[in-house]
Amino acid sequence: MATKVEMPQLGESVTEGTITRWLKKVGDTIGKYEALCEVETDKVTAEVPSTISGTLKQIIVEEGTTVAVGELICLIEAEGEEATEEKETEVLEATKELQEQPTQATTIQEEKQEKAPAVKTINNGKIRYSPAVMRLAQEHDIDLTLVEGSGAEGRITRKDVLNDIEKGEKRASSASTTVKPSEPASVQQETGIQQASIPSSKSSQGTAYPIEEGDQAIEVSQVRKTIAKRMVQSKHEAPHAWMTLEADVTELVNYRNKIKEGFKKEEGFSITYLPFFIKAVVEAIKEYPIVNSIWAEDKIILKKRINISIAVATDAALYVPVIKDADKKSIYGIAKEIDELARKTRAGKLSMADLQGGTFTVNNTGSFGSVLSAPILNQPQAGIITMESIIKKPVVIDDMIAVRSMVNLCMSLDHRILDGLVVGRFVQKVKENLINMGKQKSNIY
Repeated sequence: MATKVEMPQLGESVTEGTITRWLKKVGDTIGKYEALCEVETDKVTAEVPSTISGTLKQIIVEEGTTVAVGELICLIEAEGEEATEEKETEVLEATKELQEQPTQATTIQEEKQEKAPAVKTINNGKIRYSPAVMRLAQEHDIDLTLVEGSGAEGRITRKDVLNDIEKGEKRASSASTTVKPSEPASVQQETGIQQASIPSSKSSQGTAYPIEEGDQAIEVSQVRKTIAKRMVQSKHEAPHAWMTLEADVTELVNYRNKIKEGFKKEEGFSITYLPFFIKAVVEAIKEYPIVNSIWAEDKIILKKRINISIAVATDAALYVPVIKDADKKSIYGIAKEIDELARKTRAGKLSMADLQGGTFTVNNTGSFGSVLSAPILNQPQAGIITMESIIKKPVVIDDMIAVRSMVNLCMSLDHRILDGLVVGRFVQKVKENLINMGKQKSNIY
């Protein structure tokens, strides 16, 4: 009997995944829990295991194809059994059904959403659009207030949005093949290039951009698409505000320089400034817990656990794994977890659990040499703070000039949740904590 294998849901908010690589081919023998393929979602790359032992009967979804959660991706013939005629028919029907579907453009889930009402009105009079309509509008930067709805009572359907996108593409195509009236026809004759013959790439607004000789078009990965979408969402939805304070961390620099060689020799990894910074932030959150909250439209949720999101970059993308219960860890404990998460990120071994549950974000932009930044909020968190590059500067102490190690602490805040007063006090507390860590020669264990 052939067993169906469906696209699993690799996370609470994950609705689809892209099969990047099949690890088995048709006819291969597969053990229970053995990996079948690699799937990339908007959050993580993971392996899909087999639920039974048997033989891979048929691959339904080819590499590079994006499918919805719950959609059939392959068939496995259970060990010691043969597929019946009924199952063979089922395989052919499933394959035919998949071939008739548009690839990577419309998922089963979207087709279901298209049939649903496009909008609904709630008690306060605000309009809500269906998930399919919202997704299309965000991907193509469509202003839904300018789209005419063909549904009941003027409701906007997914088809209305697609028509609007098509109109934009036609306008762009017309513009790219037409010489402006004020531009002499000799321009094309002299250059020997006609705009209509140049390949182009389209923006989210449907605008066509010419790709000239020597240009390189890089396909956007699922992870990069998600990063772009979430950054745009954060900037559109959250009213950002910024604050920067300068801190004298000379004593902390001296203390780290004193212990770093012995630490690496004993522990096997380096002690950076980031664990000290995170510890200073966590202790400040304890005094100003409103900073550790999220926006939930009609309420502000003050989170009990202090889970710190940190940014880890790879050549392909930026990931934000989470240090859970950071307030219960020592500087050494935080440093060890940072090292482990960084290793897992660069090896592509992050799990969904590693990426979920963050309540506040800390980023060490100073590692790139940055001295001032205005980070984008990690939605729906209320704040994100960066530690910039530590540089030696002349400062005035007791009316005398001295060379000190100074660092800028930059925080972005969601002004729906936080105001300047509490954030100013919070960042000031982070600064005090950093200064005291160096003076007190804190026990990192």
